[in-house]
Amino acid sequence: MWPTDRPDLRMRVAYATIFLVLAKLLTVLVPYFYKWATDALDGADSAREWLPLALTGAITLVVSYNVARVFSVGLNQLRDALFARVGQYAVRRLAYRTFVHMHQLSMRFHLERRTGGLSRIIERGTKGIESIVRFTILNTLPTILEFALVAIIFGFAYGVSYLAVIAVTVGLYSWFTIKASDWRIGIRRDMNDSDTDASTKAIDSLLNFETVKYFGNEAMEAERFDKAMSRYEIAATRIWTSLGWLNFGQGLIFGAGMAVAMVMSALEVRAGTQTLGDFVFINAMLMQLSIPLNFIGFIYREIRQGLTDIEAMFDLLEVEAEVKDPADAPTLQVSEGAVRFEDVRFGYDPAREILKGISFDVPPGKSVAIVGPSGAGKSTVSRLLFRFYDIQSGRILIDGQDIAGVQQESVRAAIGIVPQDTVLFNDTITYNIRYGRIGAREAEVRRAAELAQIAGFIQELPDGFDSMVGERGLKLSGGEKQRVAIARTILKAPPILVLDEATSALDTHTEQEIQTALDLVSKERTTLTIAHRLSTIIDADEIIVLKSGEIVERGSHRELLEADGLYAEMWAMQREATEAEEALRRAREADEFGVIERRRTEEA
Repeated sequence: MWPTDRPDLRMRVAYATIFLVLAKLLTVLVPYFYKWATDALDGADSAREWLPLALTGAITLVVSYNVARVFSVGLNQLRDALFARVGQYAVRRLAYRTFVHMHQLSMRFHLERRTGGLSRIIERGTKGIESIVRFTILNTLPTILEFALVAIIFGFAYGVSYLAVIAVTVGLYSWFTIKASDWRIGIRRDMNDSDTDASTKAIDSLLNFETVKYFGNEAMEAERFDKAMSRYEIAATRIWTSLGWLNFGQGLIFGAGMAVAMVMSALEVRAGTQTLGDFVFINAMLMQLSIPLNFIGFIYREIRQGLTDIEAMFDLLEVEAEVKDPADAPTLQVSEGAVRFEDVRFGYDPAREILKGISFDVPPGKSVAIVGPSGAGKSTVSRLLFRFYDIQSGRILIDGQDIAGVQQESVRAAIGIVPQDTVLFNDTITYNIRYGRIGAREAEVRRAAELAQIAGFIQELPDGFDSMVGERGLKLSGGEKQRVAIARTILKAPPILVLDEATSALDTHTEQEIQTALDLVSKERTTLTIAHRLSTIIDADEIIVLKSGEIVERGSHRELLEADGLYAEMWAMQREATEAEEALRRAREADEFGVIERRRTEEA
């Protein structure tokens, strides 16, 4: 509300405050013009002691009454217009802070998150912040000021009895509003939970559109979504019903207080101690008071509901990052790109260790491959190298520097990766390739695509490099997505490269094409390959075989085959599978050839 780096916004706050006070003074003055005009029409002259004689005419007072009302409204709108930028700046800064915080949270948090629910929490939180900013500053302060002015006027002009009636009315009104609003907060939470659940199910279902179609479960997904929306419907209905009872109770309390004050004034008019203008004035003042008084209830409800909406967002902001840089951590200085794991122990759950004291070196410019059965901990190695998690013991070094003691950002800047599952942004091919180095020129993007052997395919597309890839890159095939990922990594030009099962999800033919591009990008770079298909790593300088988080074998491809251990067993199994796949392919080709020959014979 008072940003130290924005003097222009602070000036807006100052001017808005001045207009706020002027508007409230005019608001209190408006009923006086109404009173004086009524007395003038009734033959009394109550305005003479307050105004010059030239301004005490009935018509003049009626005109003054309406002019004051117009100016009061105008000042309020000017106040709101001046403050709008201040409020929106506050909303933007907190939304930005939340977005940055989300990207600072650790991999564990993002693996456990629910994307749909998280987006709704942020969306509602942002709107809640806007409500709190607007109603706290633009309505609470003016209302308090107006209450104070009305209390002073009634106390001095009409005595303690009128002030007591107003105080009791306002007290009961506020007490009822707070109690009823507190009760409604629980209903609001239920509605928010149902809304979050429905959004989560909807987005999760849409993200997995193909899977839903594969299994024909559209009806089941619709039923799950409808159940969540049914809970939202019940909670939302309760919200609106409870609001009706709240408004009725408020109207009843204020109506009773107003009736008492009006009866008191009517009796005094009949007794001759008040003029008809006083009766009109009290009525007008109370009617005018009902507007900010109703705002008190509205403001309280909005602030409480806003707090309810943003409490989940605040909880999110209070989640601490699991992986933190030490104070004054230096940047990683990479000269050669040597990687070293020293007795590394790690488990996602402390009770279940994944890596059990592994040690190995990846010398500068050399290639080391890690293989092993599923669950051996292969992909965990790459995640630890990127420092997505902190290890329980041991050290991971790059050029002799422990990555736990340097800035995470500099560690990740030094490493490029081609993952097994390449997920692209729903943007153009150019954007996705340039993501490797945001400031890259167009020519550099095209060169990276050529080196990744995808430039020809891109140029054949109707929009070329400006073609959209679809959500998560679903408009591209698996091989095309992998080539985009390779181009992105080529553009980044990191000294260290990680290939995390980059071809395991591809067919043999596509794998061979992709492998050619991978060999090119990994040339003269320190390369760590997490491999599923052993045929892709036979030329590695060293192959490490993991089993149950431990290194059970290591050596070159030939040495490991001669050792006749786990690696040799895995190699034999994959050779059999490859030969069977090749035999099946040849049989299909032969069958297709036979069908064609028979057709030719029949036609002849």
